[in-house]
Amino acid sequence: MAFEGLSSRLQGITNKLRGKTRITESDLKEILREVKLALLEADVNYKIVKEFISQIETKALGQDVLKSLTPGQQVVKIVKDELVELLRWRRK
Repeated sequence: MAFEGLSSRLQGITNKLRGKTRITESDLKEILREVKLALLEADVNYKIVKEFISQIETKALGQDVLKSLTPGQQVVKIVKDELVELLRWRRK
């Protein structure tokens, strides 16, 4: 399924970011690259992926991590929220 690849990549992201208290620009670039590749492998339109990644970057760059979340979990939350919004928008 298309989202299995994305799910496994997001799990890998959370593992890489364990113990960090802030998402750096280089961390974010690596994360977004993984998400982008997963979406493209799932045959999501390139223009949609580009816009989606841009929105995530805007929301995640330099964002302080919530006390209850790790940086990886924070990024996964941002990606999830954007996916939900994208799918909701595409339904209309």
